[in-house]
Amino acid sequence: MGFALLGIAIWIGLLLFRGGFWLTDVRLAADQTELDHWPSVCAIVPARDEASVLSETLPSLLTQHYPGDFRVVLIDDRSEDGTADLARALAEEYGATQRLQVLSGSPLPAGWSGKLWAMEQGIQYAKQYQPDFWLLTDADICHDSENLRYLVVKAQTEHLDLVSLMVRLRCRSFWEHALIPAFVFFFMKLYPFKWVNDPSNPTAAAAGGCILVGREILERAGGIDAIRNTLIDDCTLAAAVKKQGGQLWLGLGETTRSLRSYPDLEEIWRMVARTAFCQLDYSPWLLAGTLFGMTLLYLTPPIAATWGALIGNTALMFAGLIGWGLMALAYLPTVLFYGRSPLWSLALPGIGALYTAMTVDSALRYWRGEGGAWKGRVYP
Repeated sequence: MGFALLGIAIWIGLLLFRGGFWLTDVRLAADQTELDHWPSVCAIVPARDEASVLSETLPSLLTQHYPGDFRVVLIDDRSEDGTADLARALAEEYGATQRLQVLSGSPLPAGWSGKLWAMEQGIQYAKQYQPDFWLLTDADICHDSENLRYLVVKAQTEHLDLVSLMVRLRCRSFWEHALIPAFVFFFMKLYPFKWVNDPSNPTAAAAGGCILVGREILERAGGIDAIRNTLIDDCTLAAAVKKQGGQLWLGLGETTRSLRSYPDLEEIWRMVARTAFCQLDYSPWLLAGTLFGMTLLYLTPPIAATWGALIGNTALMFAGLIGWGLMALAYLPTVLFYGRSPLWSLALPGIGALYTAMTVDSALRYWRGEGGAWKGRVYP
């Protein structure tokens, strides 16, 4: 009974005092403000074997409705599927050969992750353009035609140094329906967007699929080289910018979306296990605390409700139901944001159990020397 009541108290605290993380109300506005001066922007796109999505995503960048100077540098990270040739063909097809530059990435040096090394090469090349902002974006992101305009207007009108968008993730297969909205929910719980966006709050985060960052603030923060060996590079970059006094904004995107597919449980499991233990700073103590916390918050309520009903303990049953209801209430806005049935909110205990298992597996992979495996590479 005590654990059930403690879970209720914690859920009430999360709902009321953790930055309203669950409300999904921090979103990028479709702001059509006309600026007196449109800053120059250069997009940096690391790409490794992305031919399956590039035909849709790259044109969305090349055809942005942006009034200012805009260039795109795509770094082919030693792809084996014709990514570079397809990128050049798309630029020709869309009449954007002057806007796109395709670079062939050099071999990965020790101490770098593949994505960050590709980004570093792109930025070093594009420094000749001296852009006011870098748009750091993944090759699987399909941008709304006005996305860059909205990002720049947000940055300029609110004097922000870094604007990042948690793009709408793909949610089509059964396992995507079950687990992808929860991935966003847990991210928002870990990094409440309103706290990230508050200059007086030390919380810093960004979503790596879409980051607009000022060139000068990035240089002051040490550039990509300063975070070269990190796996959770987006949040590390945001922390470095905020440490320099930079102003951050992170919110949900409604029309810019990721095409990265996760057709089965194994793909999502691999994606989460790659960085979950890194998020815990590789600490067995934090892992133990996480297991206890996840069990208390997500598993105790349904267990208490079921056990209370079985043994006829009405108080225990109702305590479990109240905790389960608060949990479902917290998750409901995210479920609705992704256009899913409200009934999915009741499945959060089982979803939480799966994410807990992924976190444990992430630790096991790390201890076996398999942590950080991604796209054919394993990072120490």
